Amino acid sequence: MQLFTFGINHQTAPVSIREKVAFHAETLERALHDFAGKRTVKEALILSTCNRTEIYCNTSEPQQAVDWLANYHNLQRASIDPYLYALPQEQAVKHAFRVASGLDSMVLGETQILGQLKQAVGVAERAGTLGTLLHKLFQRTFSVAKEVRTQTEIGANSVSMAAAAVRLAERIFPSLTEQNVLFIGAGEMIELCASHFAAQHPRHITVANRTVERARLLAQRFHGEAITLNELPEYLAKQDIIVTSTASPLPILGKGLVERTIKQRKHRPMFMVDLAVPRDIEAEVGQLDDVFLYTVDDLAQVIEAGIDNRKLAAAEAEVIIENQVGSFMEWLEIRSVVPTIRALRDQGERFRRHELEHAKRLLANGADPASVAEHLSRALTNKLMHGPSHALNHVHGEDRSRMEALLWRLYNIHPE
Repeated sequence: MQLFTFGINHQTAPVSIREKVAFHAETLERALHDFAGKRTVKEALILSTCNRTEIYCNTSEPQQAVDWLANYHNLQRASIDPYLYALPQEQAVKHAFRVASGLDSMVLGETQILGQLKQAVGVAERAGTLGTLLHKLFQRTFSVAKEVRTQTEIGANSVSMAAAAVRLAERIFPSLTEQNVLFIGAGEMIELCASHFAAQHPRHITVANRTVERARLLAQRFHGEAITLNELPEYLAKQDIIVTSTASPLPILGKGLVERTIKQRKHRPMFMVDLAVPRDIEAEVGQLDDVFLYTVDDLAQVIEAGIDNRKLAAAEAEVIIENQVGSFMEWLEIRSVVPTIRALRDQGERFRRHELEHAKRLLANGADPASVAEHLSRALTNKLMHGPSHALNHVHGEDRSRMEALLWRLYNIHPE
């Protein structure tokens, strides 16, 4: 078994590919059970966000693990191979540290990924697929992320996805105070976006969600209105700005619906930001006149602004991570000999119990205690020394010299 990480992210694949291998929150535990149920997989964790799908596992067959990802999503392996990265052992450790520290994010230094990673750990714990190795890895990962945050300014001057969406909207509309804003979804990303847009004092805010109760809780914070997803067709024409981020496996807004909406609006422009993976808005909507549609990948240009200072902090963070990777690999190397140490101790314990039972029988039959103790110590010593003595007597030449040196070291012998 070995630590192995594989997946795709915003650096290796466009959103049209990422959405094909995304895992939905409500099916994540089932996917973990399916994956960890394979004979070659001992532990598993799945991280699935709008920017990445990654699987961390303890497996004896890395390539079979990658095959599972393609098969699970009913894809040909060849269709995702060009976008995949596969990271064994030390590379996997470093990658986990960099991801949690915000060094591998579209928004360099952003903190949301750390929360998403903690959620993924929670799901794996509930599913029972987080064993000793992955538990240790992610406890260390969170510790490293905290050290990076406290010792560098990696998060300073960071432009979030939400802030980038506001900046793009300001390029379309002279003032957001005259615009109606619709948020589809009520999760963490929508909450962040709502906070940023609300700070611009739009004319009206509407929150649409599958469960209206959750939409109402968010809408009340910003003095807005809550509706269900079924009500979208009758509300859509009133909206100037639409920001969506749900876990829906299928698009919520199709080309036909938006086309009819544009006609109702007499071709007044609509600004749309689709932060979901898989996408909530059909890609063809972006081809319509008077519609300005942006996906998570399109926000990258806005996010690049002010990145130079964060790159300096990132260099400092890389040093911290490099040192911590070395520390974790030492633990991993030590852990690899645990079965051998356990086997040695088990053998010694068997010798001890055997000779102790023999000694008890002798004492029960009236044997002299001093003689029994002498016999016990000699018999136990002979059994413990038989293995190394036998091995030394059956090697020759340079092998014998090496084994002698090893035995001197093991038993702390100082030959004259």
